[in-house]
Amino acid sequence: MERIVRISERGRITIPKSLRDRFGLDHEAEVDIIPTEQGLLLQKRTSAQHPVERVYGILDGVVVDGVDVDDYIEDIRGQ
Repeated sequence: MERIVRISERGRITIPKSLRDRFGLDHEAEVDIIPTEQGLLLQKRTSAQHPVERVYGILDGVVVDGVDVDDYIEDIRGQ
């Protein structure tokens, strides 16, 4: 099901209502535009994050009892 849309002077496109409904794209939806070998991929962002992504980097620069957390982790790993 190929749909042709035009790009406005300001770079905007209108996604047909049938596709917005089908893929749950309401007026506040966020999408990623990803360049691929075949062209551009429009992908809906999901609010769900992988648990690791939610905490990644949370301890960067944290100092506990005068010890940098990164230094502590390296010490207990024997590096």
